[in-house]
Formats: sequence, structure tokens, C-alpha cells
Amino acid sequence: MLPVRLDRTRPEPLPAQLAAAVRALVTDGTLNTGDRLPSSRALAADLGVARAVVEQAYDQLLAEAWVSTRHGAGTFVASGETLPTQPRAPRPAAQAPRYIHLDAGTPWIDPRHLAGWRRAWREVSTATPPRGYPDPGGLAELREALAERLARTRGLTVGPDEILLTSGSTDALRQLLGVLGPGGVLVEDPGYRAAVETIRVSGRDVVDHPALAPVTDLTGCAAAYVTPAHQHPLGRVMPAADRLALLAAARAAGAVVVEDDYDSEFRYDVAPVPALAALDRTCVAYVGTASKSVSPSLRLGWLVAPPEVHERLLHRRAITHDTPPWASQRALLTLLRDGWVDKVVRTARRVYADRAPRVAAALEPHAKLAGPLAGMYSTWHTSPEQAAAARAAARAAGFDVRLLEQYCRTADLSGLVLGFGGVTDAELDRALAAVVSGLRGEEPRKR
Repeated sequence: MLPVRLDRTRPEPLPAQLAAAVRALVTDGTLNTGDRLPSSRALAADLGVARAVVEQAYDQLLAEAWVSTRHGAGTFVASGETLPTQPRAPRPAAQAPRYIHLDAGTPWIDPRHLAGWRRAWREVSTATPPRGYPDPGGLAELREALAERLARTRGLTVGPDEILLTSGSTDALRQLLGVLGPGGVLVEDPGYRAAVETIRVSGRDVVDHPALAPVTDLTGCAAAYVTPAHQHPLGRVMPAADRLALLAAARAAGAVVVEDDYDSEFRYDVAPVPALAALDRTCVAYVGTASKSVSPSLRLGWLVAPPEVHERLLHRRAITHDTPPWASQRALLTLLRDGWVDKVVRTARRVYADRAPRVAAALEPHAKLAGPLAGMYSTWHTSPEQAAAARAAARAAGFDVRLLEQYCRTADLSGLVLGFGGVTDAELDRALAAVVSGLRGEEPRKR
């Protein structure tokens, strides 16, 4: 008899249940090609159903070519040539381990502020979107709000019409590279990996420059990409003399300095350092982002380019419509108008000011701090062996920590880049314990 059970409480008719059960027995190998099935009378008696139930099921399987009949001999599992093609049951792909990422770019957003975030998106749902394609510069009201904010927080006095809204800092860099003249792009080494990849994808050469050395010559370069307020990832503030040398080199070469001001609002030791663009608007393209103050998922940023570059960008954007989504812009406008962004930044600054010393206290006995404590991450010099052991211990505990060498191209540096923004206090404590155990050379403990 067949290992089949029918359930009268199920909504499927009994013939359909029996046909499905026979199919399953064939596909899992219980029944093989040529095997004889029980007669309809015998199987009906065994299952306690009417003979018509079995006959209907067999007729269905015959119509689908799962079985065949031989006159006077009975019903058999069809041969391999006539069995219907059956897709193999997909095997679940092996899932990569899930880690809590201690990266340098995920901010802390206090859960108490989520109501303001939701309110902003409710306003988006009731606002009237623009007719046709949006303004190539971006939402005018948002540019007005950003102009006020840049003057207040970064010492950068610009008009709304001088601001272009972008889909983040790398999008701003990509658009800039599309309108600049020929030449490579000088990039700090170690430096921001996404910027390096953006430059390479644009077809331009990446010109490595030691991150802590002054830039005195930009001959042959179309641009220099720098992070002067908080060098990414070493953390240093670019000295005044180096700023002036960089501007002089840009003027001499006719190059544009791309200033990525990614987290300047999160100084908690001193007041935020003024923007480099405030010294010379003619050769500096200022790039800002909402990813560190609001959310990386918003994918919004802003660009203040030198006047001639701005006009070229505006002309191209009017043709390509290369602007961020109107809905995201409208949400950020509400968040700025309601004071939500200022509130979130103040809260996050206090959290980072508390966490940075805790990280330092844990790591200083085993590693050397690369720069001043600021922002939502800190970078630590260690031996390559220590860095690898610390990362392995962190991953064993469920956390992912970046290696300093991942930010290097020609620079020979090793260590850890440890973010503390996108985690809870309890998660940070567990991660630090794991990292320290790795730095000490202890065996990783599985989570």
C-alpha cells in the first residue's frame, strides 16, 4: 500500500489530496519509474474512501503524465522520458553571518525623535508635488533653509541659488567630475573609499597623496578631494598653513578643491572648524550630506560649487534631470523647519561625547589613537596581527569592525576604524570587550 493519509478536515477535495500525495512520492524517490500503483479498489479500501476518489486521482495523474496505464496490467509510474518536467526544490542559500556594523558612517538617532521623522513624511504625503520635472537646482524652499543653516553652523554665506541638491556626497562628486576638465583627482591616502571608487568609475586617475602631508602641487589634476574638518579616517583637522597651501596649489593649477564636510557638526572638544570654502569660493566646491545628521537612507546632500562650475552643473542637470527625489527633499525641509535636525544633532553630539572617551579608555592600553576624538568613530594604530585578531574577535561576538588598511592604497598603515554611532550602549560595551580581547591575543569567544 502507499504511505498516504487523507484529511477530510482540509478544504482540498480528497481526489486532489491523493493526486498531490502520489506526485510527492515520485519526486522524493519513494516511487520510481515503472513502479506499479495499487488498484483503485485496493487503495480505496486501504484509505477508507470510495473507489471513485482513487479513480479521479489516477485520471488526473494520467492527464498530467505522471502515470501510465497498461491494458489489463494496471497503473504505473511513468517513464523518465514522459514524466512532466518538475522544477527542483530550491535549496536555501547559505546565509552569510549577520553582524552589527561598527562603521564610520552610521549615526546615532535617538528613538525619542522618531515621532518627528514620521510627522515629516506625513506632511510629504499631503503636499502637492511639482508638475513635470523638478527644479534642476532642487526644491527652492529647501535650498533657502540650507543656506541659513550653512551660514549659522559652517560660517559659509551663500544664497539659495548657489546651492544644488544632490543624492549624497558621492553623487555630488560624480556630478562635479562630469563637468570638470581633463586630469586626475588627488585623494588623501588613506581616504574615503566611496570617493576613490567614484573617481575610478568616472574614468579619471586617482592620484594618491599622504593624508597628513600638505598639498603644494596640483599640476595635471582637475581636482583634489579632501576632508579638512575631520580627515577620513585618521581624524586630523587640516592645519591653517596646509589649507592655504592647498588653495594656492589649486589656483596655480586651475583645479577645484572638493571639500567633503561630512561630519563637522559633531565636534565635542571645540567649536566646529569653519569650512574651507569660506576662505575661497572661486576654487572650492563644498559638499555636505544629511547622512550623518539625519539618516544615510535619506540619500540627500548639497553642493556649493565655484560659480563657473555651478553654471555647467545646472545646465547639465536641466537636461538630465539628475536631481534627488522630490519626496526626500520635502521631508528634509520639514525636518529643518521643525528644528528636528538641530535637536537630533545636539542629542547625537552628547552621545558621541560620552562614547568616544569610553572607546579610548578601553583601547588606549593596547593601541595608539590616530587623531583627536571627534565625530562618530575613532581610528587606532596597531600592528597588522593585532588588528586582524581584534577584528576576528569582534566578528566572533557578532560585530564587524573595519581595518585601517581597507582605507589605504599605497599607505602602509594598520589598525582599526571603530564606529560608535549606529549601536546601543550595551552593544558598544560588548563590542569593545571583544575587540580588547583580540588586541590582548585571547581566543575569540563565540556569541
